Amino acid sequence: MTLKHGGWSRQISNRELPVATTLAGVNMRLTPGGVRELHWHKEVEWGFVTVGKARITSVDQNGKNFIADVGVGGIWYFPPGIPHSIQGLEEGTEFLLVFDAGDFSDLDTFTISDWFAHTPKDVLSANFGAPLSAFDCIPKKEKYIYQGKVPGPIDSVAIPDPFGTRNFTHDLLGQDPIKSPGGTVRIVDSTNFKVSHEISAALVEILPGSMRELHWHPNNDEFQYILSGQGRMTAYAADGTARTFNIRAGDVGYVPFCYGHYIQNTGKETLWYLEVFKAPKYADISLTQWMALTPKQIVSSNLNVGPELMNTLRKEKWPVVRFPGYTYQDFE
Repeated sequence: MTLKHGGWSRQISNRELPVATTLAGVNMRLTPGGVRELHWHKEVEWGFVTVGKARITSVDQNGKNFIADVGVGGIWYFPPGIPHSIQGLEEGTEFLLVFDAGDFSDLDTFTISDWFAHTPKDVLSANFGAPLSAFDCIPKKEKYIYQGKVPGPIDSVAIPDPFGTRNFTHDLLGQDPIKSPGGTVRIVDSTNFKVSHEISAALVEILPGSMRELHWHPNNDEFQYILSGQGRMTAYAADGTARTFNIRAGDVGYVPFCYGHYIQNTGKETLWYLEVFKAPKYADISLTQWMALTPKQIVSSNLNVGPELMNTLRKEKWPVVRFPGYTYQDFE
């Protein structure tokens, strides 16, 4: 954890989780008025707000600026090299950041304070056309996170831009979900959030007594962040290899490319989690749907099963399914 006046951050990458080769995550908290300073990355930044509300600002390569307040369930996406800032509003804010490199470090970030500190003052003076005295109090090192004042409404701080504006946010929780008997799934990728060229994701809700069906992803690894509840996941890795894990709120999971898996809610409360991919479009393959759309003779002879199973197969995906006759004690 990195702790500063104004907030904290903690990260997980392939240094802590070696299997995580394509994506890394940062969990960050900002106080009311706390600022993640003006900065940019070599990597894509994908953010999801879990608590409170954040104000983000940005300017793209064409001079188009952007300012927005993002609440719980909202996401943002900044392409590599696009400068931005994040600030906690009245309640403060907490959010998950995902970056498209397994070896990412949030400390390996280009920050405005660090750049100023490492640039001669006469160069700064010439660049901005300001006297040397204007730079007497600039930071001597990177601020990273610092305590600021809670800003006023957007209208009171917005800067008119002659080049126009560009949107970097999407309300994922406000999106209509895909509903199935055991919960819901909300999918966001480049088809409904145009700027998100490199990252796709799903927000999954699993009701008590339900599970994310047996499936796999044919495009890339899955990075998971458990938002609430508790559960169990088995990852099947081929060649007689599989492993089962218990999961709970705050855990990070990682399922390598094409591994078969499921997530089961083993608690009394709803299980919510994010699944994130380094891919422009979301894709999954349902085990049930695959079997239902394959000639019955092959499936039946392959698995030594009869009508009891074959007659239950669905041709439509049910991303989240229920256990018949479930009670919580079944998992205790």
